[in-house]
Amino acid sequence: MSQLEAELTQAKGQTTKRRPGWRGPVAVLLIVLGCVLAPISVLSVWTANQVSNTDRYVANVAPLISEPAVQSALTDKISAAVSQQIDVRGVATQAAAQLSHRGLTRLGTLLANFSGSIAGAVDGLIHSTVAKIVRRPLVRSLWIQGNRAAHTQLVNALAGRKSTLSLSNGKVVIELGPVIGKVKARLAARGLTLVTRLPPINPTFPLFSAKYLVQARSAYKLLTTLKWVLPLVTLALLATGIYVARRHRRALIGAGLGLAASMLVLAVALAIGRAVYLNKVPAATLPSDAAAAAFDTIVRFVKQGLRVLLVLGLVVAVAGFITGPSVTAVKTRQAFRTAFGVIRGTGERAGLSAGPRGEWVYRHRTPLRAGAVAIAALVFIFWTNPTGLVVLLIAIVLAVLLGMIELVGRPPAASSPAASGS
Repeated sequence: MSQLEAELTQAKGQTTKRRPGWRGPVAVLLIVLGCVLAPISVLSVWTANQVSNTDRYVANVAPLISEPAVQSALTDKISAAVSQQIDVRGVATQAAAQLSHRGLTRLGTLLANFSGSIAGAVDGLIHSTVAKIVRRPLVRSLWIQGNRAAHTQLVNALAGRKSTLSLSNGKVVIELGPVIGKVKARLAARGLTLVTRLPPINPTFPLFSAKYLVQARSAYKLLTTLKWVLPLVTLALLATGIYVARRHRRALIGAGLGLAASMLVLAVALAIGRAVYLNKVPAATLPSDAAAAAFDTIVRFVKQGLRVLLVLGLVVAVAGFITGPSVTAVKTRQAFRTAFGVIRGTGERAGLSAGPRGEWVYRHRTPLRAGAVAIAALVFIFWTNPTGLVVLLIAIVLAVLLGMIELVGRPPAASSPAASGS
């Protein structure tokens, strides 16, 4: 009977041990929510910066003017606007008619026959002149000034203040009149003085559709709030999930892998969004290559952010695994300890020894490791615009520092039996 009671007690203990608690599911839920909010946080920070921060917006769109596809689109738009105003073919036809009316029929006919060639040559001159001007630093400066002015007015409109935002065909645009002025001056200097008599020409370059302006105005305050709230909530969910979990290290690995996976999902979403955007932009409004360059340039900070979090998640997951109790992790750490011991022993036999300092490092190895990790975390936090490569380099430097602590830390020499007996 006592044996049966013992078996029943053992079975009851196993049943109680296997009973799932609340910590595991809650930890999983918190970590999953944090990973789901992570890409949304990246997008909210980027959107808020683009909508509310003129300096960040200008820094984002400034490289566009250096893109060959955008330069080509600007050249075509400006050249077409100038050529349309000049109408060389019409001027040549009118001059031919006047010559024929004055009795110079052959000359008038000759001019009429070659009016197309003359118009093509003038259009070519205009296009080549515009192309050279668009590539100059002066146009880059005008591009930045125009975008800064447009975005400042956009912020005023979103904030409900007085705004003179330029709209054209339902789109928020940047005006190219200042560039046209430089083109006219250059053409006049090259002998095409006809442009000096042209009326003001001010074509526009589309930035985005104005139909989203009302939606953005209503979401303006929400965006500026979410910019700070969402990242903090995401971090709090991940940290709480790791803390609540019974196995903190396993939860840390799961959070790191989940964060990396969420960034991969964001990358896929950006690729799909790019394809949808390029399909919706009419070629008459913006050529496909220029639209692609514009999209890639504008979202490059989103891609930079997702790469940072992707690498950070993988680094955290690898660190959590290597420091864990699994057979692979234990053997890996033991292999490194053995290698460091061999290197240390070789150095000591060669006369290179840390001496008492090595023993001090060994005794304080735990706080030294914690300090190295804390310094690496602070470097990452205070690094301006970190990239995925920066995160990887910080992780490598941290690994080297931890290896140096292990290498320099010399265990105290064991007391010999003779010494202990004396």
